[in-house]
Amino acid sequence: MIGAEVFVAILPCSQFTFVKASASQKRENFIDGINSALQWIGGVPKAIVTDNLKSAVSKGHKYAPEINKTLQSLAVHYNCVIDPTRPYRPKDKALVEGAVKLVYQRIFYPLSTHTFFSIDEINEAILKLLAQYNLYSFQNAKTTRRQRFEELEQTALSDLPLQPYHIRYYKRAKVQKIGHIFLGTNKNYYSVPYRYIRHHVEVQYNNDTVEIFYKHDHIASHTRNFRGGAYNTVKDHMPSSHHAYNDLNPEIYKERALKIGNYNLNYINRLFYQAAYPEQAYKQAQGILFFVKHYQSERVEKACKRAMGYHKSSYRTVERILKNNTDMIEVQSDSDHSDIPEHENIRGSTGYA
Repeated sequence: MIGAEVFVAILPCSQFTFVKASASQKRENFIDGINSALQWIGGVPKAIVTDNLKSAVSKGHKYAPEINKTLQSLAVHYNCVIDPTRPYRPKDKALVEGAVKLVYQRIFYPLSTHTFFSIDEINEAILKLLAQYNLYSFQNAKTTRRQRFEELEQTALSDLPLQPYHIRYYKRAKVQKIGHIFLGTNKNYYSVPYRYIRHHVEVQYNNDTVEIFYKHDHIASHTRNFRGGAYNTVKDHMPSSHHAYNDLNPEIYKERALKIGNYNLNYINRLFYQAAYPEQAYKQAQGILFFVKHYQSERVEKACKRAMGYHKSSYRTVERILKNNTDMIEVQSDSDHSDIPEHENIRGSTGYA
């Protein structure tokens, strides 16, 4: 048995009501409830009065509550305002409190004998009864909630935007020396104008876009990329000196690699060829060349020779070989080199004699 929360929204004049079951009161479910309610009524009111719950309010206050950034962003998207009720003031939400009681009597009580296997399934049943609920006549009037809504409130609503609001997430990040911020959610990188290097910025992202702000100024926008390790770069974000650096730097690394040996040069060449973004290859190439500070050049050359047996070049491969001293084990000659790297769990032909 899994419990569900109930989201209830009501228009003040007509008392036109919307109901939806949710998995929790978390921010994602709360935003989904508001989106669904606005789609249900087909427009946007000038103000949305929310309860004083954590999904809406960062810090409650009788006169000046602090609305969280997600709700502020939703208000901008729908061009309306968020006006939370005061803490411990049930009179501020008397209409919706009354609606909750009626909803339980006329919607949830009839469904109490049914068994549902998902939130979507129970919401399908709720919508059927909700349509009937809004057609019930008021006790002291011959009109219904839907009639009042269509006559009095529908024309006062603003048009819905083309797309519903997509919840945004917020993170702080430092612009790295390479002119990118790191978004840990998908472990990838997004560029910003080079003048913000070493500055801290705010990153706002949803399923579609990643936007970057510095002191409330919008400085960069990217399409969201879900591929780990990817560099998302706008060329104009890089300085002209950086473009020149990118053009010349591979040759500088190759010259240094050749001083160590041909295998080191071939490995660095393949590293640049395989890298999705040059700056990523520069960092790894620099690390490989730096091994000569801790190991003899001959060992680094042998490690690169052994690492060539692996499909993909990387700093970590050479590092493991040197740390495990596997560079000291003789590698097959180029003429009979196998595409399969040597491994202690792989037996040669002699293992089957």
